[in-house]
Amino acid sequence: MKSILATIVALGQVYLLMPLTAMADVPMNLTDANTSLGEIGNTTGMGGAEDLTTVIGNLINVVLGVLGIIFLVLVVYAGFLYLTDQGGGEKAKKAMKLLTTAVIGIVIIVAAYAISNYVIGAMVAVTT
Repeated sequence: MKSILATIVALGQVYLLMPLTAMADVPMNLTDANTSLGEIGNTTGMGGAEDLTTVIGNLINVVLGVLGIIFLVLVVYAGFLYLTDQGGGEKAKKAMKLLTTAVIGIVIIVAAYAISNYVIGAMVAVTT
């Protein structure tokens, strides 16, 4: 049994360390490569430059998404503190304070998202 397992592990390591080759059509010069990449970008909708409002909107969405993840981590941590209090009351008070702060924070984040969405929409409406 051990020899079969050792053989499987050894063959698995050989397979993972073996270089993989791809049969790809290589463009003949740099102009062909740029043309091919441009066609692929246009097909996927990522070919052209974006305007400033789109870039700012995407940046705001990323920042607010990260803040939402931080909120989720704080809520989970506060729940952990609350559940591991063991009747002392000190951790429970800290957990409730942290949870209250996190909820206030998410309310501010949602309000910021609504305001930024409205402002960017108004900017787009004015410029078009």
